[in-house]
Amino acid sequence: MAFKLASVSTLAITAALGLTLGACASMPGWGGSGTAPAIQAPADVQWVRDVHSYARPEIARVHHVDLNLAADFERRMLAGTASLSITAEPGATEIILDIRDLDIHGVRSDDGPLDYTIGQESPFMGKPLIIAIPFTEGRIHIDYSTRPEAAALQWLKPEQTAGGRLPYMFSQGQAILTRTWIPTQDSPGIRQTYSARISVPEGMTAVMSAEMLTPGGEPDPRGRAFHFRMDNPVPPYLIAIGVGDIAFQALGARTGVYTEPSMLARSAAEFPEVEAMVEAAEGLYGPYIWGRYDLLVLPPSFPFGGMENPRLTFATPTIIAGDQSLVALVAHELAHSWSGNLVTNATWDDFWLNEGFTVYFENRIMEAVYGRDRAMQEQVLGWEDLQSALATLPPEDTRLKLDLAGRDPDDGMTNIAYEKGAFFLRTIERTVGRDRFDAWLKGYFERNAYRPMTTAMFLEDIRTYLIRGDAALEQALMMDAWVYQPGLPSNAVAPVSQAFDPVDSAARSVFLDGGAPPQSLWQGWNTQQRQRFLAWRPEGHQAGQDWLSEAQLKTLDESLGLSVEGNAEVLFAWLQIAMTHRYEPAVAPTEAFLTGMGRRKFVLPLFQTLWGEGEWGRDLARRIYARSRPLYHPVTSNSVDAVVGVPD
Repeated sequence: MAFKLASVSTLAITAALGLTLGACASMPGWGGSGTAPAIQAPADVQWVRDVHSYARPEIARVHHVDLNLAADFERRMLAGTASLSITAEPGATEIILDIRDLDIHGVRSDDGPLDYTIGQESPFMGKPLIIAIPFTEGRIHIDYSTRPEAAALQWLKPEQTAGGRLPYMFSQGQAILTRTWIPTQDSPGIRQTYSARISVPEGMTAVMSAEMLTPGGEPDPRGRAFHFRMDNPVPPYLIAIGVGDIAFQALGARTGVYTEPSMLARSAAEFPEVEAMVEAAEGLYGPYIWGRYDLLVLPPSFPFGGMENPRLTFATPTIIAGDQSLVALVAHELAHSWSGNLVTNATWDDFWLNEGFTVYFENRIMEAVYGRDRAMQEQVLGWEDLQSALATLPPEDTRLKLDLAGRDPDDGMTNIAYEKGAFFLRTIERTVGRDRFDAWLKGYFERNAYRPMTTAMFLEDIRTYLIRGDAALEQALMMDAWVYQPGLPSNAVAPVSQAFDPVDSAARSVFLDGGAPPQSLWQGWNTQQRQRFLAWRPEGHQAGQDWLSEAQLKTLDESLGLSVEGNAEVLFAWLQIAMTHRYEPAVAPTEAFLTGMGRRKFVLPLFQTLWGEGEWGRDLARRIYARSRPLYHPVTSNSVDAVVGVPD
């Protein structure tokens, strides 16, 4: 429910939360680095109650965060001060922040200590930090330190990096993990500008999802210090940091890649089209407002394919295939510069507004840069992923508009948000025509820039500016069915790619009729065609069922070189087949794959497959996980823990 309040009794809110105010002495911190001018959210913003945040922005809200932190690799800790610029409604006496696994050492204003209390902890949400405020506009300074187990941060030893010379640290804030390293209002609807001074050991470089003001750093008693500034208001989950042995190479006038020195040449060679992607995106939906678009290719433990942190996409090294075949991920994260970073879901119940729009936009970028055929192949694979999600998820989780109250918001990060959302938009495009749809979508981004969006607001916008009272069009689009009902409406249309015809024919020959593997065809296929081939299953096939003999598996593996495949997407697809059939020669490649990277997209399904294979698979899963769990980011290990359990 959206609402605006002019004045609220915060004592009533405190009582409702079962909390009381208390005093705590402050301690001196490192001081601030100056506050950048805040860029205000739209004046008519409606604050939506976020069940995954303790914040009450309609009472008091954060609009700027200024960090002064030191990275301590020995203690796996960030320590220093967060200075928050806040605005409160008349009569407000406190502001409520989100924290989890933070040690708060003191809270003060520019004039002296402030009273604060920390409330009771809730699962995955952490605790409310309630601070008494004596003003309606001002700054509060929070002296704090993170804990080694802070879920947003992963601290890597030198041997866990590509170079093996220095340690590494990076953050992953989505969905509600920023509160484990920054005390702030950790809700996607509460946009904040930010600035930072980060001190790191000598020889290391800090990067952030912001403008770097000191590229070479400056002398600091701890080594070097780096300054950053983000003047565009962003949701807190997009505040991101990386520290390590990091080098940079330009890709174009406003694009480049950061990574470890030993990875730099390979990474730069993989992304020659990034500048063209930015230009293609601007040609579709308006100017890129963030200044630069750079990539940070992280160590293998990064849990996602990519993260759309503004100005600096974080990316997994598993997309470095050597042939640019997996760059759709870059197109996806770039598209988020409009859908997600510029227009953001107000709460995680509306996650599809970020991801459905982005998958649609990503595919348009791929079409503009690589052609219609490549884009259609991506659509077909997305449709297959969607069918799998529809078949396995509870019906209520196949709606676009979710109800995640009492649940971890990660539960909503499924292919429903991504692929059903994208096919909904493609249905609208197909019905009204591309030119008309593009005009509406460009206007949607312009009208709603910096606005926290809800599904209801999206429907109001499209009905106002696209449908315009056309009852026949409203009926044809079936929008309420797409958004509020499970499954797919009757106007959903499966995409078709003729490039998959020879692939499907070869798959039937091999997997159904026992024919020879298509070596010559395989050499000419792109990654998407190879994925399609390995995704083929006999009609009526059930998960966990065998459909190949040991001899067929051996021939397939050896003739196509599957177990030594360097493309992570293709290797993953093969290992899923091999482990389903308990194919022993693929056990070692499976173990190497699961201990060599931590991308949840690959790791979780493979462990689920192993766990479904009885004691053979469970023994193998336990043995591998005992080795690999310490290498994973908490985003990945928390998911696998639920399947395999925590090793002794």
